[in-house]
Amino acid sequence: MNKRIRIRTMFIGGCFTILFFILLARVFWFQVANAEFWQVKAKETWSTQITLNSVRGTIYDRNGSALAMDAPAYTVAVSPKIIDHLKIADEVVDMLHGILNKPKDELYKIATAKKDDGEFYQQREVHPEGWKVDVEVAERLKEEIAALSKETEQKDVGIYLLEMDKRYYPKETLASHILGYMDKEDKPVNGLESYYDELLRGIPGSISYEKDRKGYKLPTANEVYKPKTDGKNIVLTIDETIQHYTEKAIKAIYDQYKPVSVTAIAADPKTMEILAMANMPNFNPNSYWEAGSQAAFYDHAIRSIYEPGSTFKIVTLAAAVEEGLFNPNEWYMSGQIKVKGWPKPIRDVKRGGWGEITLLEGVKRSSNVAFVKLGIEKLGEEKVKQYIHDFGFGQKTGIELPGESKGTVSIERTIDVATATFGQGGVVVTPIQQVAGIAAVANGGTLLKPHIIKEIVDPVTGEKTKTEPEVVRKVISEETSRKVGEYLEQVVSDQKIGSGRNAYIEGYRVAGKTGTAQKAVNGKYVDGKYVVSFIGYAPVEDPKILVYIIVDEPNDPYAGGGSVAAPAFKEIVSQSLRYMNIPSNKSAQQTEKKEGKEKTIPRTLVPSVTKQRTADAKSQLTHAGITFETIGDGDEVIGQYPEAGLPLPQSKRVYLFTEDPKNMDVPDMKGASLRDVIEMCSLLGIDYSVSGEGYVVEQTVTQNGDVRKAEFTLEPSAPSDSAEDESEKAEE
Repeated sequence: MNKRIRIRTMFIGGCFTILFFILLARVFWFQVANAEFWQVKAKETWSTQITLNSVRGTIYDRNGSALAMDAPAYTVAVSPKIIDHLKIADEVVDMLHGILNKPKDELYKIATAKKDDGEFYQQREVHPEGWKVDVEVAERLKEEIAALSKETEQKDVGIYLLEMDKRYYPKETLASHILGYMDKEDKPVNGLESYYDELLRGIPGSISYEKDRKGYKLPTANEVYKPKTDGKNIVLTIDETIQHYTEKAIKAIYDQYKPVSVTAIAADPKTMEILAMANMPNFNPNSYWEAGSQAAFYDHAIRSIYEPGSTFKIVTLAAAVEEGLFNPNEWYMSGQIKVKGWPKPIRDVKRGGWGEITLLEGVKRSSNVAFVKLGIEKLGEEKVKQYIHDFGFGQKTGIELPGESKGTVSIERTIDVATATFGQGGVVVTPIQQVAGIAAVANGGTLLKPHIIKEIVDPVTGEKTKTEPEVVRKVISEETSRKVGEYLEQVVSDQKIGSGRNAYIEGYRVAGKTGTAQKAVNGKYVDGKYVVSFIGYAPVEDPKILVYIIVDEPNDPYAGGGSVAAPAFKEIVSQSLRYMNIPSNKSAQQTEKKEGKEKTIPRTLVPSVTKQRTADAKSQLTHAGITFETIGDGDEVIGQYPEAGLPLPQSKRVYLFTEDPKNMDVPDMKGASLRDVIEMCSLLGIDYSVSGEGYVVEQTVTQNGDVRKAEFTLEPSAPSDSAEDESEKAEE
């Protein structure tokens, strides 16, 4: 018995000895061998870091109107634990379903969610419908939460609104393809949001310190502070008003002809600043998930490639004029022409042609035969290839947007060169390439890199990085540019045979060219499928705006660039020229001059009265001789229009908002410009429609439930703040 006890004692003692040595080995491993690693882990336990989120930069149009900005938002969360305790799951589900429109079964799962151990979660967020909801939805939720709290006599009913920021696009669909959007996970998608994400996002900061087991900062702890760097603001070359004109015009085409897409680009040909760029279909970045299809997100202006059709004839014409080979009075036989090595003749759009006509008439009628003669018989194949390259085709333009295509130039055979002279076959271009190339014809012969960024501004230091015009190369001479402009002007001004006559604008010299290109599918041209377009600029003598419109597969097989795209060009350019205060030939002749100088009417700068007492603001404006209108019954001015620092025409007024603009009536806008209408309706948060152009002469406001809509009628006669009218008044 004693022997057995001794053996057991020795065995147990041996086990304890082995365990002791194992413990010593583990202690040595942690305390000595891996001491540095575990020191870092321990420090993480008693240290904490608070992230200081940076503010994402704002994107503005060229006049300072915000197109993309950060705005307050809320995420809806629930506490299954509290909801279960109060037995109000059904009430919570019904309330959230009514406001967020989320299915009840999904809400019920969230409101009653349990952990693996069977305990209810303390908090669960309602995704995606309750993620980053706007202020209006949050206010409705607050009212319902307060009512439920009163009903249950509990302060905390397990429904929360977590404050955060979200990306907000105040102009909604305007310029959506340019801007892109931020998704609900705060990731940039497409457009400038993606291309300039690092610049816009900024750099988050942080505060680090040591804490006790309860989470309180230790009195002797060192605090490490890393300041945040807010994102930079971006000012675009886009003009909100011209963008509005453009989107309205192409939407009318899209609604009428139901094409695959419509694209329009407006640019200043002298600087290649993009004034407007739009596509249909489009989307609302604030609710991108409602777009319906991926086609709505595609930016055709820089990504899609097309055979340009007859708009490309401008390149052939410019090359022939530059080489001294274009004689407008030279006669040729239209109808068809044979090309060496190709069995079939190339034909004009009119079978049999127009008989023997001059080359200038061939340009007006958009004769394919005329341009094949210019390219093959006069310029020669190598010169045609050289000019196509020099005008920038087959190369990316370098515009500051993601996903730009470079198009293709594949013209090896003689027939390829022949068809390229009138924009079919081996030349496939992007709309932005076409705009840059034809702008070189308009601006005096210089190919410029297109830009959509005007300047980048540091919000802290105010430092600005401006984008200057960037020359790629000289393509043609100024004299050639002038001559080609005059020839293209006749394409529009000749109301009898000009293919672009529907783009004619009374009082302005307009140059332009139509295009109708048959589409190829699997290498074969298909009857009834066309891409129709129009490109032009005005005024010819001093171009201020160039516009290109391209319509992919209108539902009318007989529709051409002259009947579909040219009228939209006319609408955009005529409105834009008046908006830009470019005088028509008629008004220029009537401009009175005194002592060799035009009379000018000095304009007062709008003072800043925001955050002033209403009475003080009224007094300040009265003493400054400024007409104003107060909107609302508040005691303090919370907003104003126009903004401070802008010049105010003498007959215009300043609007003072003393309450939330979205809750107030629409003021009398008679005499206001379209830009004023757009800004005012945006501030008031109402839908609007506009007919006519010029200045407001009539307005009506209708109410359908909670939705208000204003209708404005505009007429082109300028209000009395024009220099001419003010001069007449002064003389009287």
